[in-house]
Amino acid sequence: MECKKIVVVEDELIVGMMIKLKLEKMGYSVAGFASKGKDAISMVGAIHPDLILMDIRLKGGMDGIETAMRIRDSYKIPIVFITADSSKATRERANLAGPQGYLTKPFMDEDLGNIVHSVFYNSVDGVGEVNVSA
Repeated sequence: MECKKIVVVEDELIVGMMIKLKLEKMGYSVAGFASKGKDAISMVGAIHPDLILMDIRLKGGMDGIETAMRIRDSYKIPIVFITADSSKATRERANLAGPQGYLTKPFMDEDLGNIVHSVFYNSVDGVGEVNVSA
């Protein structure tokens, strides 16, 4: 399996490190970690990852949805939102960023593995949506 590069954008360091460890255990490479939208945008430009796991709530002035929309303006990289907020309003706003999926917190290891695998396996062109709710 080709080692896919993933960027994790998560405002909680402990959660981000947990995701990183789980992904690495599954054979993926976590090429970067950011807790702020502006840092994520810079990192994506430098790394050009294969996937971005993006929390909707971030530190700094931009949330994950706005950050994802800005990334989408420049790059065609699949984005999966990770969120504890599964409200209809948040989901509708998040859909504007064209994510490939959603992972609802809290989630199980297999949910994380399934959604990452599904995005890589099913979206050659970055189109399609996967939804995993724990």
